[in-house]
Order: sequence, then structure tokens, then C-alpha cells
Amino acid sequence: MGVIAYYSSSIQDFSRDDDDRIIGVLTANHQHALEGSQRFAWTEQLKILKPALASFEGRIFLECYVPRMGKRADAVILMHGLVFILEFKVGAREHDRGSILQAIDYALDFKNFHEGSHLVPIVPVLISTNSSAPTLARLVLAKDLVADPVVTNAASLQSQFRAIFASRDFPPLDEQRWMDSGYRPTPTIVEAAQALYRTHNVADIARSDAGAKNLRETSARVSEIIDEAKSSRTKAICFVTGVPGSGKTLAGLNVATRRSDEHKDEHAVFLSGNGPLVAVLREALARDRAAREKVSKANAEREVRSFVQNIHHFRDHYVANQEVPAEKVVVFDEAQRAWTREQASAFMQRKRGQLNFDMSEPEFLISVMDRHEDWCTIVCLIGGGQEINTGEAGFSEWVAALETRFPDWVVHVSPRISLPDYSAGGDIPRFLQSSRVRQDAQLHLAVSMRSFRAEALSDFIGHVVDNVPSAARTAYEQIRSTYPIFLTRDLAVARDWLRQKARGSERFGLVASSGAQRLRPLGIHMKAPIEPVNWFLNDASDVRSAFYLEEVASEFDVQGLELDWVGVCWDANFHHNGHEWVSKSFKGSKWQSVNDATRRLYLKNAHRVILTRARQGLVLCIPRGDGNDWTRPPAYYDGTYHFLQLCGLQTLDSDRSPVE
Repeated sequence: MGVIAYYSSSIQDFSRDDDDRIIGVLTANHQHALEGSQRFAWTEQLKILKPALASFEGRIFLECYVPRMGKRADAVILMHGLVFILEFKVGAREHDRGSILQAIDYALDFKNFHEGSHLVPIVPVLISTNSSAPTLARLVLAKDLVADPVVTNAASLQSQFRAIFASRDFPPLDEQRWMDSGYRPTPTIVEAAQALYRTHNVADIARSDAGAKNLRETSARVSEIIDEAKSSRTKAICFVTGVPGSGKTLAGLNVATRRSDEHKDEHAVFLSGNGPLVAVLREALARDRAAREKVSKANAEREVRSFVQNIHHFRDHYVANQEVPAEKVVVFDEAQRAWTREQASAFMQRKRGQLNFDMSEPEFLISVMDRHEDWCTIVCLIGGGQEINTGEAGFSEWVAALETRFPDWVVHVSPRISLPDYSAGGDIPRFLQSSRVRQDAQLHLAVSMRSFRAEALSDFIGHVVDNVPSAARTAYEQIRSTYPIFLTRDLAVARDWLRQKARGSERFGLVASSGAQRLRPLGIHMKAPIEPVNWFLNDASDVRSAFYLEEVASEFDVQGLELDWVGVCWDANFHHNGHEWVSKSFKGSKWQSVNDATRRLYLKNAHRVILTRARQGLVLCIPRGDGNDWTRPPAYYDGTYHFLQLCGLQTLDSDRSPVE
């Protein structure tokens, strides 16, 4: 799919074209009811663009689709080897910050997600039509060739173009190739959920490049498995695996929304035990719907609750009765975090008064769906190395339940399920040889969508936490040119780097392990919880947002979510002694060794989680410690710092700021 716009022509043909005909074309392609304000804006834009472009050659696109999430730029113009992204604010007297960020966001989306724009200079332009006369633009390009935004008014647009062209020459742009180039959009999970909620269609937000594991293929295969169970009147369970950030949650949301839309009798539902993820998605969807449809926030929230549900509420509803669930299809997100028999039984007896409860969470959840007499399907999304809390079972507990109580269920699994990261105990290879188990490579998502700049990031992080510096260094060489990761010993330097790297509305923030208790001298209090909704969704004016770099999120806050740029604050609870990783827990006034193998695994996985939250780049801050503070011995921190250097990472002094 190439570039899509309501109107497209050469600049010369555009200059000669009748205004009423252009407005007619724009109106015909508009998918929504046309408001008078939109028609007026188009008319004013034509009055400005035609004289401004009269003496130039190139190509113009009006209402041009922006790769992510169905946005449209007012105008995109190809001239003199440059791509201009124009955002008009008709009648505006000021260049407000929100409008500038919008223009930058459009430019960054083209740069990152439109193949024809990867190596082309892109200039965001904000035209506040009634603003005061601006100074002539000076073209300043960052490393990725996205220029600093140009702000102008209606009368000065042509002069700005001339000033930019006079500053330097650029190679000619192959217009046809640019137009024919496809999109590779990789939205955040919040953006993806909003798009699915609006349109029930993953097509516009899934990557489509041949080299990537196709998200649509995985979603389609899961739908086929559901259809097979339905037609054969059997019960099926499907396990989808994936590397961190590969789109497992997106795949699950897509299955739930499509089945709900196209097969209403199935009552498909998306369930997650990840409290922060549920809260953030619900709030984002409610805000988006309230803004789009002009409904009250309360009404929007009520509808959203049926789209994303908390798995524990589902469990609690059915534990005290034998109701047959209305849902024929349930998607369990982060199924590796379901509780063991011991954890689930203790919780249900202590918190819910269910004294006879003696099942693991997987066993109980399957038993609820097993109440159907005919058919049903469970879709389990499994993350490798993602168990981070006491009593989280991994895949093995699902296997134990299927073997002991549900021999008639058909099992569909990704072949990767037998790898150590996914299988926490149990005789998985023997189970996979069963005649009722179908292995299917399409059920594994191998490519990180979160880190669209670095598809090998998960491999690199895996080698780091597995203590294999040579393999980590090799993996990092594959990604260092497109995915920056730097070290620093100074938190102020890390904060400055994050602020400098982020452009437009790109979100950045600080994260740390929940056990990082001796970062308090740096002002980081991990026992003070963040509010995930505010941290992930509120803008840079809110002190509770990630942008302020004051509140620091833990692995429990960020699992399943993401930022563009992340600063990882590294404490002594997981430090390297020159030979291996050492796990510690701060109790009272001192560090204590963590001897339990499961707790050490959780601590390792906590760092895997916080190190894989960034879409575009990382800075790792390892403090220097304090020789006068026996709880922060410099050797603990120095060992980690030197190990990460062995893994190929350089200090921030080796970085280069964007240049003209």
C-alpha cells in the first residue's frame, strides 16, 4: 500500500485546478459528515497554498494519511529533494505548543514508518495563518534528517520555502518511488487498542514487511483455530508465544475485537491480570471515545469495561457458582503470570473466604470454560521470562491442569513453548508429543514491534541478564546504529539525555526494579507507588507524568506497556561481581542474599522487563555508590558498570548530539 491522500497531483496541475473541483474531491473522499468548519479550512488552505507554490515544481498531497492510527496531515509537499509536512491552524494568532508537537509527530511518523521517507529530509511546517511575521527559516536537521519545525503565517509561506531552498541543495527525490513505498507502522499498545476499539481492524496498525513475523498471520491463525473448534464442537486451548514487545497483547486484542464484531454469539472477551495495563488501556480508550464522540467520560468508561476486563474479576464471579459463562472465546493476556495452586489457594482462602479452594489459577480458569457442553476456545498469550512475582506459574501449570483434568481438550502451541524462558518446570517435551497437541510456528511472534528500531533488542537483553557478555556484544553490534543504548553514572546526565532525545510528543520516563531500595540518596523512592494512568497518559505539564522524570515506575507498573525513551536506574539488588549476577534483597538496614532459585529468577526477569520497555533507545544509570555508606559499596555498582561495558555499551560521552 503506497501513500494515500484525498487529493494528489503535481504542483503545476494543482495551481491550475479549479478550487471548487478540489473541494469536491476532498469532500468525496471524506469518510465522515462534513462540517462547515472543515470546508472553510480547506478553502482557506487553497488560498494560501496556490500562490505560495506557484513558482515551484514538485508534488502535493492534501489530507495525506499518516502511517499510524489513521491520522491525516493537512498537506504533504515534495519539492527540491525535501518532504514538507504542513499543519494549518486557520485563524490562529499564536504558534501554540500543542500544534507544534502535532507537526513534529507527523514528520516523525513518516520518518519512522514510511519506507520511502527513511533516508529523505523531512520538514514539519506549522502555518498559524494570522500570526505575526516570522523570521526566515534556518534549516536544522537532526541525524535522522527530520528538521526542527518551521513556524510561519499565511503571507510568509513562500518566503520560507525560498529561504530553505537557498540554504543548501539536496539530491533529487524519486516522487513515484516515494508514493509507491509502503508503511510499516508500529503503534504503541495504547494507540493500537484505540485503533482496534474504533475500527475493529488490525490492518492499518500491523507491520506488513516480509521480513517480520506477520501479526496478521498470527491473528488469522488463532481465528482459524476458533473456527475449527466451533465447527467440530470441541474445546481448544491455544498458546501464543512472543519476544518482549512483539505484539502478543495486540494480537489478543485483535482476536477479541474481531470475534466480538463478526461473531457476536461468541461473546469474546479480553482478560488481563495486569492491573496497570487494564487501568491504562481503559482510561485511554475512554478518553479517546469521549473526545471523538462528544459523550461523557462516565458513559465512555462503562462501554470500555466490556472491552478490557480484569481476569481476577472474571475468576471471582465464577468461583462461587456453577454458571456456564456467556463467553465462548476468552483471551488471557500474560498467561505465564497465572498463579500456582499454592498461591491461588492461599489467596482465595485468605481474601475471598473460599476455604475449599484447592486449584491453580490455570486449572480453575479452564474448569470454568469447560462448563460449556459443546465448544469453546481459550487463547493464552505467553511471554518468555516474564514471571516477576511470587506464585506466578509459567506455562508448566497450564500443562499440569490439562494433563490431570482436561484430557479431551485440543492443544495448539508455538514450538518455542519448550524453550527454558517459557517452560518453568514440568516435562514439557513429553507433553508436546501427545496426539492432541498441534505445534504451529504461526503461533510465535518473533520480532519486537515495540523496539521498531531494534528487532534484536530482546536477544541483546537476554544475553545481558543471562551473563553472556560476548553474545551480548555481538547482538548489540547489530542494533547500535539504530537503537542507542548508553551508560552513565550520573542521573542528571540520564535525564538530560532523555529530554534531548525525545521530540514531538514522544514519551520518556525513568524505571527501576521494585527492589531498588538504595536509590533513595538519588531521590528515587521505589516504595512510593506511581499512578500508572497519570504516568503513562498525562502530558508534560503534569508532575505525575513520566515526562517529569520524578516518579519512577517499577516492573509491575510497566509490564505490557512502553515508552519511546527509557532511563533505567540500576541498584545493587541485581549487581555483577565480575563473574556472575548477584541477587540481593534490602531488609531493614542491610542487603541480604537471595538464595531461593525462584526469587532469583523473578529478580532477573524484573530486569528483563524494565530493560525492554523502550521503543527507541535506553540510557542505563549505574550510580557510583558511596564509600562512606556501607549499604551502597562502590564495588557493587562498579561491577555492573564494567560488565555492561563488556557487553559493548559506551558511556554518554561517546554519543553525538543531533547536528545540522
